[in-house]
Amino acid sequence: MQAGPKSASDPLSSDRRDAAWYVDKAVQVLVFVGGISAIILIIGIFAFILIQGVGFLASAFDLREFFGSPRWAPTSDHNTTYGALALIAGTASVTGLAMLVAVPFSLGAAIYIAEFATGRTREALKILVELLAAIPSVVWGFIGLSIMNPLIIHAFDVPVGLNVLNAGIILGLMAAPIMTTIAEDALKAVPDGYREAAEALGATRWQIVFRVVLPAARNGLVAAVLLGIGRGFGETMAVLMASGHSINLPTSPFDSVRALTATIAAELGETAVGSEHYQALFTLGCLLFLVTFVINLSADLIVRGVRRR
Repeated sequence: MQAGPKSASDPLSSDRRDAAWYVDKAVQVLVFVGGISAIILIIGIFAFILIQGVGFLASAFDLREFFGSPRWAPTSDHNTTYGALALIAGTASVTGLAMLVAVPFSLGAAIYIAEFATGRTREALKILVELLAAIPSVVWGFIGLSIMNPLIIHAFDVPVGLNVLNAGIILGLMAAPIMTTIAEDALKAVPDGYREAAEALGATRWQIVFRVVLPAARNGLVAAVLLGIGRGFGETMAVLMASGHSINLPTSPFDSVRALTATIAAELGETAVGSEHYQALFTLGCLLFLVTFVINLSADLIVRGVRRR
């Protein structure tokens, strides 16, 4: 005789249900922790930077001097000054020029890969773009130092080739691969029905791209550009090697400048832990963190506004 079905009160079946319940709860907790880990890490990093710089903010910080003075002289024996204006201007000038280089280049490459390239050509270009994104920043710095430097000197007849132009070109080439990848994904996410409808109305290939695909993909394109801006503000080694690392308020692309990130990288290892100079460098880190936060918040607000329209 065959045994009948197990009753609901079977201990083995109950144990299996209990084990499945515990596994389900454990997976839920794991996913929850993974989901909020980025938030926890960001809060922890900002709290660490703020704690290290709070001594300077509470004692020696002068708002007018910090944002209004171009003189950064934390080791001066006679007149110690913590003016970050030149550092902020140097970072902004390099990043702005980098975006002038990267945005047309990356958007053009993304449009060609997504809308015009086919077969092996598309795959080869995507692989090349990913390889460009994998080049270390120090290698880009060497390119700016050893290749771009003499080229700029001979091409523009300037005494020094380590300047805003050099750093902007290098930083633009560094940011372009990531921007291209994100922009290409945004263009490919546009439904094919949009393209087919435009073709049915008699639109040419370029009209489809500029009047249908680009407006439909603008959320992703805005995100790509703002990510490139964030990359420009946060880059350190390449900017340190290609910008000349000289404290100046830039008046032309041929002026040498010093960036916020480069200042932290160059000076932090030579300062006494807990000193006023040490805390001032962490204050610069807080400023960089806030600028990055504002960029990301702006991207989110722009994307939300576009979606509402």
